[in-house]
Amino acid sequence: MPIKSFVREIGNISKKSSERKHKLRRGRAHIAPEASSSSSSSGFSTALIEQGQWANLPPELLLDIIQRVEARETCWPGRRDVVACASVCRSWREITKELVKTPEQCGFLTFPISLKQPGPRDTPIQCYIRRERATSTYRLYVGLSPALSGDLSKLLLAAKKFRRATSTDFVISLVGDDFSRSSNAYIGKLRSNFLGTKFNIFDSQPPDDSTVQSSCQSYKKIHSSQVPHRVPLSNYNTANISYELNVLRTRGPRRMQCTMHSIPISAIEEGGTAPTPMAFTNCLDQHSSPLLGSKGNRLRVGCNSTGSGKPLKSVQSAPLVLRNKAPRWHEQLQCWCLNFKGRVTVASVKNFQLVAAVEPSQNVTLVEQEKVILQFGKIGKDIFTMDYRYPLSAFQAFAICLSSFDTKPACE
Repeated sequence: MPIKSFVREIGNISKKSSERKHKLRRGRAHIAPEASSSSSSSGFSTALIEQGQWANLPPELLLDIIQRVEARETCWPGRRDVVACASVCRSWREITKELVKTPEQCGFLTFPISLKQPGPRDTPIQCYIRRERATSTYRLYVGLSPALSGDLSKLLLAAKKFRRATSTDFVISLVGDDFSRSSNAYIGKLRSNFLGTKFNIFDSQPPDDSTVQSSCQSYKKIHSSQVPHRVPLSNYNTANISYELNVLRTRGPRRMQCTMHSIPISAIEEGGTAPTPMAFTNCLDQHSSPLLGSKGNRLRVGCNSTGSGKPLKSVQSAPLVLRNKAPRWHEQLQCWCLNFKGRVTVASVKNFQLVAAVEPSQNVTLVEQEKVILQFGKIGKDIFTMDYRYPLSAFQAFAICLSSFDTKPACE
């Protein structure tokens, strides 16, 4: 049987199997992350993977098949064949997870956890964001642009803007039609202050506990009637974004700074590594206090070391700080210019490039200091490009770019 027909048959089997089970909202090619043993003991439901006729293949043959599929499909939508292999049964899933490398190693986005892992070191992952003004929704796709990618674009993340009395929230989800923070697709949010000058990035799961500060605090109210199968009980403050006030109303782009508490500065030093989660984890500690009181009232669950959430260790290294690259004034065009290498075509105050802000005492090479880690810019009406690389993940890069969409009257 040709390998293409074989993979197509595997995809049909996994599709029929998924229709018989719970309808997990993970996107068209996403599969649900592994549920930890603690979540099972806490009463959370898990997706049962049926052991079908393909589970009895010899391991050597199975390994060779999945290796061929993984090596052949290097971009979407063909990459969904790799996901289909992981959806057949448990044995296929384990072998596929072992073969598929992280985006830092291979430059590909395959499973949902890839969106929380650092991007490649050399070549950035090119994405674009589509803004929908009517619904205040922002969708992140992998691809060059809507015109060039077309149907080959793959939805990675989606965010919806919620205005509140004193702040604005951007709720980030793995799917484009479910933005409930109690949903299985919820992975984090971005929150601004009243002026839109300071932002906090919150992750639904704890980052590497050796690189996050213990002073981060965030709370979420949960009612007994609203507790679903899986609830991200804590929001972990993993980064802060600040925009410099423009009191004198001078001309020029916005000036911003990002402090990544979950990424140490040593990650960009020679031989350094960035935290890389390998699976989605449950945010509730088994030894934490119960969610609900004796009368079913609301309790506040936080992520600080003294609260009921899982305690976080103090940071061992200084956090990575990103700053926007200073543009130059173009006399002929009479505007501020940055070299986006053809990825940005429309002038906008939202356009920016972020590089590492390094102290002279830190062991960071000049090449690494000049490397653009994240760039964001406009290419059409409500269409923006986003290119990111190591040590940022797609989730972190998307959250930073969302901060540029919020209104900032004091910064312009």
